[in-house]
Amino acid sequence: MDKDIASRLMDAVDRRFEEQIAFLSEVGSQPSTRGNEQGAQALMAQAMDALGYDTDRWEIKVADIENLPGFSPVLGDYDNAVNVVGTHRARNPKGRSLILNGHIDVVPTGPLDMWDSPPFEPRIDDGYMYGRGIGDMKAGLVANLYALRALRDCGLQPAANVFLQSVVEEECTGNGMLACFQRGYRADAALIPEPFDEQLVSSQVGVIWLQINLRGKPVHVMEAGAGFNAIDASLPLIAALKELEKRWNGPEHTHPHFDHRDHPLNLNIGKIRGGDWASSVPAWCSIDVRIGIYPGQDINQARAEIEACLFEAADRDAYLRANRPEVIYNGFLAEGYSLADHDKPEAREAVSTLEQAHRTVTGEKLVQATITATTDARYPGLYWDIPALVYGPAADSIHGFNERVELESVRRITQSTALFIAAWCGLEEV
Repeated sequence: MDKDIASRLMDAVDRRFEEQIAFLSEVGSQPSTRGNEQGAQALMAQAMDALGYDTDRWEIKVADIENLPGFSPVLGDYDNAVNVVGTHRARNPKGRSLILNGHIDVVPTGPLDMWDSPPFEPRIDDGYMYGRGIGDMKAGLVANLYALRALRDCGLQPAANVFLQSVVEEECTGNGMLACFQRGYRADAALIPEPFDEQLVSSQVGVIWLQINLRGKPVHVMEAGAGFNAIDASLPLIAALKELEKRWNGPEHTHPHFDHRDHPLNLNIGKIRGGDWASSVPAWCSIDVRIGIYPGQDINQARAEIEACLFEAADRDAYLRANRPEVIYNGFLAEGYSLADHDKPEAREAVSTLEQAHRTVTGEKLVQATITATTDARYPGLYWDIPALVYGPAADSIHGFNERVELESVRRITQSTALFIAAWCGLEEV
């Protein structure tokens, strides 16, 4: 890239950086947990309008996407599940098109008294901004927007179509990005600035969510032996899942991109509910579970192994043999994705272009890393053969208390993204 243009773009990011951080704080103040994203999405739509983009705002319908590859079972209804996409169309297209994607939904806060400050009142301290979703991933989402604004401030725009996406549902199904493909948004590459320390994600695991429902036999506690405790019954099933996790992480199941990781496939018992009364033997118990799978691991075979594991454990108890656990898939059915294995010239070109942008901004080599989480990159990467680059700022405590993002890292990511857009899409005058 021309050094003068690179310098101008980086300076343009610097000039608006205080404004960018103020906008990030405004978006971060919106409590955009699942089903409550509308306020934050309205801000994103207004910002896209201000860029002069053609802004598409629609409510996702399950019937439109449930037969598409990569669909995950929904947790509830999709009332108010609203996506926003801003489209830039080049005047004289000559470059390669691009999806700039990010998710607006955030995970629940947990107990508020365990935060140092209210999670939806963003604060800045010692170079970090704190708040729920600030790192995961509103900072990256806003970086996409301000990278495009930097081009505009220089009197330039992409010489190819760009789709700026703010989606919901990433934290539980990924169906928000899937709905963008159903809507017709396609490009030559996708960039998703998830917060992975300014590293390029070369490979990510898949994730399966399931719910196990158990029925007990309620009696008064004074005759507990005559009943069956559904909560107690969950314990051997959890133990069986832990044995499955151990087996999947064993040497006979290694994956070439994860063989350097000690424990890449993680099981999480995320939620347990059960019982109605302290003096009644519990009649029911429900367990929500998350487990990882490797890229290329057959997701249906993985489900079969999970179910076999649970039913074999249940068969060791006479009551559970007659009252089988119910297994429901109620969220992620997400396959893993490896950019490193994306066998397409555009994938190598996109990585090389990002490497150069990163080096120009940071003066350092772009590190590639595997992650033991999933992102929306699987949709473009696996199902539409679009190279998906996951590259975002440094953040701490995502999904935890006192989540934060490093602001200078946000600046660098915004600059690198602006340079990547310029090089990948080409430039034309506004």
